[in-house]
Amino acid sequence: MADLKQIEIEELLKDASRYCLVDVRSPKEYAEFHIPGSISLPLFSDEERAIVGTIYKQKGQESAKRIGLEFVAPKLPDLYKQIAELHGAGLEMVIYCWRGGMRSKSVASFMTMMGIPCLQLKGGIRSFRKKITEDLNHFARLNKPFVIIEGYTGSRKTDMLHKLEEEGYPVINLEELAGHRGSIFGAVGQNPISQKAFECRLWERLMALTDQAPFYIIEAESKRIGRIVLPDFIIEGKRCGIGLFIEYPFEKRVKAIIDEYDPIKHKAEITEAYYNLQKYLKPQLKAQLDEAFLSGDWERFVRLLLTDYYDPRYRHTHEQYERLTIPLHVTSVEEGVSAIKKELDRLFEHESLVTNA
Repeated sequence: MADLKQIEIEELLKDASRYCLVDVRSPKEYAEFHIPGSISLPLFSDEERAIVGTIYKQKGQESAKRIGLEFVAPKLPDLYKQIAELHGAGLEMVIYCWRGGMRSKSVASFMTMMGIPCLQLKGGIRSFRKKITEDLNHFARLNKPFVIIEGYTGSRKTDMLHKLEEEGYPVINLEELAGHRGSIFGAVGQNPISQKAFECRLWERLMALTDQAPFYIIEAESKRIGRIVLPDFIIEGKRCGIGLFIEYPFEKRVKAIIDEYDPIKHKAEITEAYYNLQKYLKPQLKAQLDEAFLSGDWERFVRLLLTDYYDPRYRHTHEQYERLTIPLHVTSVEEGVSAIKKELDRLFEHESLVTNA
């Protein structure tokens, strides 16, 4: 145990391709947040971890160790087999848990004793979390200018961001990173993630862009995207940045929303979201929406939501900002991307706009 070798997070990240990371925390911990590329081989199930934690609080460390050993012992042969197979790929094995404690130490020590050298990540995933926080603070201090892609719901802004990112522009697609579109209906067909996982994805994107990006391109978002709270430097960048407002034909917006949300495929999720929205609706609008919803008239349902709810709210919010906003009248994603690129060329004519990320 005393000879167990550890690795610092900085060293690990310098050449991550050399290592195979094994996360021995419970499935729930892994799902909430993990180091990108790591493999989950949980020492305890979620239920077992809860039992061990309860016994630790009620009876102390020794009792928790005994019950933990009872849970782990039958799993050791399979654990050895799985890690041996991973080791066969020729990578150095790194084992981590929450804080570099007993779970990762016991697995790394056992595997090393069995002839498969393993490193323990010093400080566990908490050291990675600390690294993310430090780096996000660094990016905040850079004070990069922001370009904000604005426009009413259904204006294909996210599709335009995808195209720009594919062409190498410094896009930070906040909705994609969050797994949520931002409204009450934003989780429909999506996979919302935790705050920690979002900040990890944001860190990955900013690291890929590097300090050399002359500016960042984002979509206009509120401070919250579902359960995610955006960092202050992005909110400040949105407040002080330059807006490009996408003016998109109304009927095309309606079609885009129906195509994207697919109300037949996602009927249950849309029903739940609409139920949550109803408390914000005026009685007359609610009656009209109920009629359209119950009859499956999705075009009317979306039109009503846009004209009588979402568009007025967007206008009101947009009017609160004093930033420069440039309108772009477009009828397709391709036109939108072209118009955005022309404005970026004009606004940053002396900068290299395309990154390698």
